Amino acid sequence: MVQVTEAEWKIMECLWDHAPQAMSEITKTLEPGTGWTRHTVITLLKRLAEKGAVSVENNGYVHLYTPLISKEESSAFETRKLVSRAFGGQPAMLVNNLVDSGDMTVDELQSLLDAIRDKK
Repeated sequence: MVQVTEAEWKIMECLWDHAPQAMSEITKTLEPGTGWTRHTVITLLKRLAEKGAVSVENNGYVHLYTPLISKEESSAFETRKLVSRAFGGQPAMLVNNLVDSGDMTVDELQSLLDAIRDKK
């Protein structure tokens, strides 16, 4: 699985929402929230291409970027990494932390219970 940084994740989110996209489209989407210039986006796209996370198609004057990894696979990988690092490999500790923190709504808790029941 390809490991992406937090900054690269923002690029991937743009591509997961709509692909293929040109660097200029990605920059236009991310600039208001990040302040990133086209140079920053180009650097991140190059890194993602080198990692095999995105493909690059030369369409005349424009390079079009498409994700090669899915959001679902990436989210699962990041979740396993978090559970391993922060919770000693024990998923129940992550769930307990989320419940104890009060950050989950009643609907989210119900959804979690439903998912647990479905796995039984």
